[in-house]
Amino acid sequence: MMRVAVWHKDLSDEYLRTVTQLGADAIDCGQGDFFPGTKEQGYPDLDELLKLKKKVHSWGLEFNRVTLPDITETFMTDHEGGEKELENSAQALRVFAEAGIPIARQRFAGDVFPERLTRTSTSHRGGYMSRSESAHLARNLAEPPTQEELDHWWNHFCRVYDRLVPIAEECDIRLAIHPSDTPLPDTPLGGIGYHRVIDAYPSRKVGYLYCCGTRSEAGGLPLVLDEIHNYGRKGRLFTIHLRNVRGSLATAGGFEETLLDDGDMNVFKILLELKKQGFDGCINPDHIPVIHGDSPSAHQGLAYSIGYIKALFAALAVQK
Repeated sequence: MMRVAVWHKDLSDEYLRTVTQLGADAIDCGQGDFFPGTKEQGYPDLDELLKLKKKVHSWGLEFNRVTLPDITETFMTDHEGGEKELENSAQALRVFAEAGIPIARQRFAGDVFPERLTRTSTSHRGGYMSRSESAHLARNLAEPPTQEELDHWWNHFCRVYDRLVPIAEECDIRLAIHPSDTPLPDTPLGGIGYHRVIDAYPSRKVGYLYCCGTRSEAGGLPLVLDEIHNYGRKGRLFTIHLRNVRGSLATAGGFEETLLDDGDMNVFKILLELKKQGFDGCINPDHIPVIHGDSPSAHQGLAYSIGYIKALFAALAVQK
C-alpha cells in the first residue's frame, strides 16, 4: 500500500501534530547532519536516534528514509580527511539499520553543476511561486566536465558503494540514490550514469530514490513512465519524490516547477504505473511551490499536496 511521507523539519510536537492531521504516514530526513551526534562524532548517536523514533511513533508516524553524512569534496578530490567521511557514513548506516530505519540515502558532492544553469522564481496562476531553471541563460558560464573528470567522480562513487553495500546486505537496510538535480545530460547521475548504478551493484539492497520531477526535467512524462516500468519491475524503486514541472531540458532548455495538478505530467498516470509495478513504498511531495499568503511554515502548500496525493490513492483503489 502506497503511503505519504513528508520532510522532517524540526520534528517538534507542533509539526508532527500538523502533518498527522494532514494525513502524512511517514517522515523523510533529507539532511546528513540532522540527527544528534552527527556533528559531534560524525555519525548519529543510537540512543538519541531511538528517542526520536519513539517520538515520531507516538504520533502514528514512522521514519521512511534518512540521509547518511555527506560525502563532500574532501573525499571526492582525495584530500586529507576523506577516508574519515567514508568511515562515518559506514558507521551511520550501521546505526540506522540497528534503529530499524528501512532506507538510507548517500549524498555526493559534485553530482550537479549549478553554474551551468540560471535559477529563478516563476509566478503561476493566482501568484503562487516556484523554482525555475534555464540552461540557455547560462550557456556560456561554464564548460561541461571532461570524460576524465566524470570517470574520477564515478570511481569515487564506487569506492563509497563498495564500502556501504556489504553493510546494507549484512544489516538489512536499503541504499537509495537520488538522480542528479538538475539532470543535465553530462551530470554523473543525470543521464546514463543514473542507470549504471544498479548495473554496477546488482544487490537487492541497492535502488532508487526516484524523483519524478527531476527525471521529467530530463525528458518529460514518457521518460518517467518508462523508467518507473524498468526499475519497478526489477524491484529497485524504494521511495518516490513527486512534483510536477512544465518543460524539460531536452525540449525547452529549461523548466518550471508547479503544483501537482498544474504541470505537463498527468500525475495519476505516474501512480497508476507505480501500482502496476507493485510499488508499496512512500510518496514524498517535494519542492512544494509557495502559495501566496501562506505562513512561513508553508502548511497550505503541504496540505494541498498531501490531499491531492491522497485523492489519487482513492482513485487508484477503485481502478480496475
